[in-house]
Amino acid sequence: MLKQERHAFIIQQLNVHNRVYSTDLQTRLDVSEDTIRRDLQELAEDGLLIKVHGGAVSKSFHFTLSNNKVYLPEEKKLIARKAVQLIQSGMVILLTGGTTIRELINILPAELTATFITPSVPIALELMNHPHSEVIFIGNKLNKHAQMAVGAEVNRQLGSIRADLCILGTNALDATAGITETAWDIIEVKKELIRSADKLVSIAISEKLNTIQPLQVCSTNEIDILVTELDPQDPMLKPYREQGINLL
Repeated sequence: MLKQERHAFIIQQLNVHNRVYSTDLQTRLDVSEDTIRRDLQELAEDGLLIKVHGGAVSKSFHFTLSNNKVYLPEEKKLIARKAVQLIQSGMVILLTGGTTIRELINILPAELTATFITPSVPIALELMNHPHSEVIFIGNKLNKHAQMAVGAEVNRQLGSIRADLCILGTNALDATAGITETAWDIIEVKKELIRSADKLVSIAISEKLNTIQPLQVCSTNEIDILVTELDPQDPMLKPYREQGINLL
């Protein structure tokens, strides 16, 4: 595979899954550790990713106050417009992180009076701009790459909450494997978020469908509602429709 092809593959994986691991790239691209190291270094020097220990993270996912770059912005705005219909005044809503959820927050009705609870630093900051809703940040040790609070204290606090909805930013979703992730500490928080809500809403661009990461967050039958940019009757969604998931 040519260098340009490797670089394009790495960026595509980052756009979809927000993070890549060097060992996984070595296996999938069938190249040496040194080759992947050079590829990531070159892409970092070109400003296309953020190199971290063991791999890289997407610049669009890594929140800064001046960063407005979003992968597939129109698709994510469409998902946000669908998902916002699920939110009503008086609800208690758990949110994870991610650029699609940031799009959702941007279109929340100004008159909405809901309570939002999140362990995500960027999402808590975005919610601070909403005039009438209450914002509760569940904090502890931060996973710097995901910019999310993690650990036993976060899980303990979430375990005492009973929410109406958990709106989950989804890294990878497969009809058989369910929702999967890469980082164990993030998975533990997401599991607790799911357990603490009456309904689970998975939001995902279609590029994340039929993809699998190493560690399971939940099985497919735990998902109540799946929101994508696709029409609910799209053939790509048939396996999820057959499992009884409500599709938006």
